[in-house]
Amino acid sequence: MDGTLLDSEKLWDVAVYELAEYLGGTMTREVRVSLIGSSGPNALQTMFTALNLDPAPAAIADAGSWLEARITALFMEGIPWRPGAQDALEMVAQSGLPMALVTNTKRALTEYSLDTVGRHYFSATVCGDEVPHGKPHPGVYLRAAELLGLEPMNCLAIEDSPTGTIAAETAGCGVMVVPCEIPVPAGPGRVFRDTLIGLKVADLHIALRGNGS
Repeated sequence: MDGTLLDSEKLWDVAVYELAEYLGGTMTREVRVSLIGSSGPNALQTMFTALNLDPAPAAIADAGSWLEARITALFMEGIPWRPGAQDALEMVAQSGLPMALVTNTKRALTEYSLDTVGRHYFSATVCGDEVPHGKPHPGVYLRAAELLGLEPMNCLAIEDSPTGTIAAETAGCGVMVVPCEIPVPAGPGRVFRDTLIGLKVADLHIALRGNGS
């Protein structure tokens, strides 16, 4: 969702840099990049470590609440699409292929994003706070495949980050990578595109075959 369908990472940039200031520190670009694709709990732990703060449960919970309130306010102002994403969703829907939204974002925030994306496109949605461990753990993708009634090897994930790509691969899915904010290394079976503009059903089948399926 973030960085693949919606250009929301730039909104997360605002919220995360402001959170660092709220916590009395300064966020470096290097630390910010390391957070992209991380689950909420992992991101907060990384921030506290980088800012030399005590990651006491109460402090983490307060930071999480502050961040959720800020990003919610930003989301409600409107979330821009990634290039070609809206047309790609419509193309896949018209083809009859089932889709699941798989995100590390927690459910409460995902619901705001679905108002932009269109929840009607998805047969299932799986959020980072609905599995024991978020990406790069494969749990979100394994759960999505289960809800779709498919084996992971017959599913193609479209990802923008190294964290998400690892999660999908570990689950056994094929992966089409459309990088957004940070580069994703090449790897066996990974199919890369610069953008979702012009995506066709045939491209999806080719990418899935890259996984040996």
